[in-house]
Amino acid sequence: MDLQAVIDQLNECLKHEWTGVAQYSQASFIVEGVWREVYASTFQDNAEESFGHAKLVGEKISALGGVPAVTRNEIKQTRDLKEILQNSLDFESKAVEMYSKALELAEGNRPLVIFLENILEEEQQGVDEFTLLLRNSGSADVSASDSKTA
Repeated sequence: MDLQAVIDQLNECLKHEWTGVAQYSQASFIVEGVWREVYASTFQDNAEESFGHAKLVGEKISALGGVPAVTRNEIKQTRDLKEILQNSLDFESKAVEMYSKALELAEGNRPLVIFLENILEEEQQGVDEFTLLLRNSGSADVSASDSKTA
């Protein structure tokens, strides 16, 4: 196992999680209309999950001798609920990809593999959740307001 490669990938995961904290929080703030009550708490829960993952990954990076990243990636913003849901699916899918790569790099370190598998399982649940929310959403009006971007 190349320890530095693992730390570098974990830092990419950490930056992604910091992005999730901001992106999901923003979505919970701006969703409006009749869908606010339905979705605001979902987005806030996802922001809290991202923060929880960030804490775990940051602590693991430190335990492995690295320095946790404090930067994040670009945040996607829109007021269109269907786009928010699609951005969320894309975000969760990217997380699955990133943790899968970290998992491959961690081969040979069973405790680290288990640690990453647990996070990966939660990220896959996010993919499943947003996939189901988006399925057949074209038949219902899920516009949070108008289609202007924030």
